[in-house]
Amino acid sequence: MNSSRSSIVAFAAVALLATATIPVGHAQAPAWKPEKNVEIIVGVSPGGGIDRLARFVQRIMQDKRLVEATLSVVNKPGGGGAIAQTYLNQRAGDGHFLHITATSLLTNHIVGRTTVSHRDFTPLALLYDEYIGVAVRADSPARGGADFLEGLRGAPETWPVGIATSAGNTNHIAVALAAKSAGADVKKLRVVVFSSGGEAMTALLGGHVSVVVTPSANLIPHQQAGRMRVLAVAAPARLAGPLATVPTWKEQGVDAVVANWRPVIGAKALAPAPIAFWEQVFARVTQSDEWRAEIERTGGVNHYMGHGQLVKFFDSEYSRFRAILSELGLAK
Repeated sequence: MNSSRSSIVAFAAVALLATATIPVGHAQAPAWKPEKNVEIIVGVSPGGGIDRLARFVQRIMQDKRLVEATLSVVNKPGGGGAIAQTYLNQRAGDGHFLHITATSLLTNHIVGRTTVSHRDFTPLALLYDEYIGVAVRADSPARGGADFLEGLRGAPETWPVGIATSAGNTNHIAVALAAKSAGADVKKLRVVVFSSGGEAMTALLGGHVSVVVTPSANLIPHQQAGRMRVLAVAAPARLAGPLATVPTWKEQGVDAVVANWRPVIGAKALAPAPIAFWEQVFARVTQSDEWRAEIERTGGVNHYMGHGQLVKFFDSEYSRFRAILSELGLAK
């Protein structure tokens, strides 16, 4: 009995010694975290909307110590985001490079402005939505969305629509979906493209277009000043804040829900560990009081989505956008 017990003790000691000599590299790998400066890439110049968003995200991450490494915002404007995307994908597999982008990630590929698609990157997180609004001048005969759509069904050429900044973007998609749902011929839409949202607003106020279609937050100051009437928002439910009195298209019997959403993507071929790290960081960013207050102030809708959901969401939105852009004759 004593001999048997001694053998068991001796075996345990040998096993413990063997475990102690296993190289560290074979033990469970620690969770990934940035080991050098993290670049938040934006495809616009300093001061643009996405640039301001990136710097706000950077500040929250730093103030709340969500990331131990340093962070910097890197501006790569030009080519409708193509320059920023090329820069990002030169860092394949490196989790130290992030890119805050928009719906143009999908639409630019559909209309042929870029050769890379959303599948050439690693989706990380969706941050929030900016739903598209439709507005007319305060003295317009259109009192509601139904009046505008009736005009499009009868004589679309008499209702020029101002959008920015390119044909085939979500502003264009939003008005086309509303028109199609109402029975108008989307190919007969008279869409005027301006180089900025400000120019489109000026054109509306000057009577050069009848309607402007833009992210709804852009319309708040004009509505509050009594210069414009917001006819509808392409949201699934009424927005909070200054636009709470504006009906959705859905309330008016029109199937048109379109947002200019803000996602974060990484370079292609990211491993699961950095994906998981950035998922939880952005989840904490969007749960912060500072973030929620700022998004509500600017008319957005907080909408976090992680990697797995975002992969499916991109594919679904791509198919939906391609269908309507094909009807408009813009898909390549």
